[in-house]
Amino acid sequence: MPQTLFEKPVPIARYRFSATVQQPLQLPDYAGSLLRGQFGAALRQVACMTRQPTCAGCPLLQTCPYSRIFDAPAPPRGEHALRDFSQVPNPYVMEPPEPGARTIAAGASLHFGMVLIGHATEQLALVVFALQRALAQGLTRQRIPAVLTQVQWLDAQGVAHTIWTNDRPALADHPATLSIPAAPVGAEHITLQIHAPLRLQQQGGPLGVDQLTPRALIAALARRTALLLELQARQSGWGEAARLATHLGGTLDDTRALHWFDWTRYSSRQHQEMTLGGVLGHWTLHGHAQTVAALWPWLWLGQWLHVGKNATMGMGGYTLVA
Repeated sequence: MPQTLFEKPVPIARYRFSATVQQPLQLPDYAGSLLRGQFGAALRQVACMTRQPTCAGCPLLQTCPYSRIFDAPAPPRGEHALRDFSQVPNPYVMEPPEPGARTIAAGASLHFGMVLIGHATEQLALVVFALQRALAQGLTRQRIPAVLTQVQWLDAQGVAHTIWTNDRPALADHPATLSIPAAPVGAEHITLQIHAPLRLQQQGGPLGVDQLTPRALIAALARRTALLLELQARQSGWGEAARLATHLGGTLDDTRALHWFDWTRYSSRQHQEMTLGGVLGHWTLHGHAQTVAALWPWLWLGQWLHVGKNATMGMGGYTLVA
């Protein structure tokens, strides 16, 4: 696997948003769908220039900030090394509060995150403006308003740097990139602490706790990473590297302490409640030190990019632990 590929900084940035809730806000079991939906609606309001009812057929589709961020158009068939496809991963990940229904009192703070990838990092000002609009218009079906008060950029170590406040609304300069650190020397295992439901699918259905395999995880992660960095960040070489990573993933063993977590969301497109779920807990991958080192960059980046079904709404979030 070409090590030079992992020596280049990648345009990925994580942000934490803080808002003051104006009335009691009842959060659902998993708020990723709620936040993503409100963000998308507000982004379309502020970015759409043609006011067409749908994006299909819009003459500005390839350049519109809304479509490029929230509904990324696929490239012409045959242009990518992995395979032809009708959809590509969108260059953002919404990171909601941790799972669990609860009420946020009036005057208390709501905290959530967002990761921007590739060209989307250049649209941070628009993203902040759209989130201001979304929060002001209200969350949940009760339309509970909130005021965005602060935006922080989180560096690779997780240290927060304030770059925007509502009384000083000019964005401060910051490096919206990540540099992949070297793998732990001689490590023969990596543990994922999965904190947002991870839903890997096969033939249209989810893989249960007993059906998961290291290869399925690495294949999904490598493919998602390659598509994002090649199509959204214009960095070449990731597609071929992803194939090798998938092969190496098939040589790993694993131990797991996982459980299934179900949650329900309302689909505005299908006009019905939908139950989604995924695994939470600890998943340890074991292999030869050389193999673990080769897969380390993919697993490290996955902490920002998430993996699996509905990653844009924050599912498939994890951190690497010793």
